[in-house]
Order: sequence, then C-alpha cells, then structure tokens
Amino acid sequence: MHAIEINNLTKSFGELTAIENLSLSVAAGEIFGLVGPDGAGKTTTMRMLTAIMEPTSGEAWVAGHHIVKEGEAIKEEIGYMSQKFGLYPDLTVMENIDFYADIYEVPRRGRSVKVEELLAFSNLTPFKQRMAGKLSGGMKQKLGLACALIHTPKVLFLDEPTNGVDPVSRRDFWRILYQLLRDNVTIFVSTAYLDEAERCNRLALLNQGKLLALGTPDEVKKLMQGTIYELRTSEPRRASLLLRDKLDGDSVGLFGDRVHVVTNRPERVQQISKTELAAANIQLNQMQVIAPSLEDVFVSVLAGQHVAAADGVSNDHN
Repeated sequence: MHAIEINNLTKSFGELTAIENLSLSVAAGEIFGLVGPDGAGKTTTMRMLTAIMEPTSGEAWVAGHHIVKEGEAIKEEIGYMSQKFGLYPDLTVMENIDFYADIYEVPRRGRSVKVEELLAFSNLTPFKQRMAGKLSGGMKQKLGLACALIHTPKVLFLDEPTNGVDPVSRRDFWRILYQLLRDNVTIFVSTAYLDEAERCNRLALLNQGKLLALGTPDEVKKLMQGTIYELRTSEPRRASLLLRDKLDGDSVGLFGDRVHVVTNRPERVQQISKTELAAANIQLNQMQVIAPSLEDVFVSVLAGQHVAAADGVSNDHN
C-alpha cells in the first residue's frame, strides 16, 4: 500500500515552474527522502502534499486522501514540521506540546501518557519546564518533532528538519526517526544534506523542479558514469582549480579537503594530475579510485544535464 501517491504534479508561479510533472510513490512505513539544493522545489512539494498549497495541475493522494478534494482529512492524518516550525519561545516545552495537543484535539484522557512517551522518546524529559526559546537548535527540532507527533499521524512530513543543526544533534534526530518506523509511521523528509539521504530507504533527486533520479541510495549510485579518483594534496583548492582547467571533459569537484575527478579516461587523469600538480609545486599525497557517494552522483547527474542543455542549444543553431 502506498502512503503517498503523486501523479504528474506541477506547480507554477507565473512564468516560473517550481515543480514540473513530478510522479512518484511512497510505501507505508518507509523513510523517503526528497533531496536537492535550495530552489529545487522541495518545500513547494511538501506544501502541496500537506494540502497547504494547491497544484497547478496533476494529482496526489496522502493516506488515501486527495490533496485538493480532501485537504482537511489529510491534515488530520499527518504531522508536518516546516523549516520554521511554529514553536512559542515564551512557553515551556510542556506548554508547547499541550498547545499542539489542543489544536489536534487530542483527548485529555490518556494524553499525559502520550506526552511523557514523547518527552522520553526525544530526550526532553529533563527540560519539560524550560522555555522553548532557551533550548538549543537541536533541542528545538526535537520539540518540534514531539509536537508534530502528539496526535499519532500516519504520515510525517519533515522539511529540512536538521538544517543549521550541529552534527551530533542531526545524528540524534535521525536515531529518533528510525524509532518511529517501528510504529509504521511513514516519513517523508526533505534535505540538502546528501549524507542524510543515505539513511533513507528510498529517495528522489530533485533539481529546479525536475526529478533527476528515484530509487534506493544504492540504485541511485549506479547512475554514476565513469571512475572516481580521490586526490589528497597539500593545496586542495588550488589543485581543484588547476585540474578543472587541465582535465577538459572530466568532472572535477572539491569535497572538503579532497579533490574528486570523475572520468571515463582513467590513464589520462593519472598522468595529467601527477604532471600538472608537480609542475605547480602542489604535493600529491594520495590518489585512489573510490566508490561514489550520493554527492558524487548528484554532481555527475547535474553535469550531464548541463551538457545535454548545451548540446540542445548548439543543435538549435545548426
């Protein structure tokens, strides 16, 4: 059974198409990731699926309800944590949770048990009398999650929930999400962090409103064309700029303190990299072939898009 079904969903704002013919499905009880950079259309997709915004065309169903015809029914079945979740800084942790429980009309009978479960679940029990405005970024995200779960939703929508949160809090947040799967909650999460996308059961790569790839993280990685060389050098930034200039036709990117080169001509890359880096007095400490990460795949797919677009332009002039 599908918790979410999307069929040719499109949203335009004037001449700008934010989402173009998006089609995908999400199974009940899975973590599904919508992955892409700022401006990819992730938030617009979330708003349509949560019945906050109507599509320009296309259809979608969430928990069996049509997003336009049965919008109010959807809101009863889902939890939604937007990028700027509406916590009240001058209310305590407990008061915020109670406030959302009232909004969702959670019965008073048995509510305290549910609240205590959520506090323990999110490690907020010691802070239940603390003002929300005094919480750290990671704790605010956990409180937002607790508020979104107070009415036991079937589908949980999380729009970049760990954006701006420190790495330790991000890890804690994902541990909590995995625990939710035991209760068969379907989680639809958007993220710009490709390392987080690896944690999803399946994911969709989105860019400029268009679906680039769909599948499990391993399936998406198989879209990678060519061999990836990882270079560790004494000056990674200067090395990446140099190799980008010298390795015409190959994809060169800077990943932290390492340079990644994607190529279909491995011997050429080895020879030019060693020669050019030595000539520029940049020390090459290590060069090895590595398995692709999702970030490599994303960069590769985008590069392929740009090449295709450029070919399309040149062909129009012929």
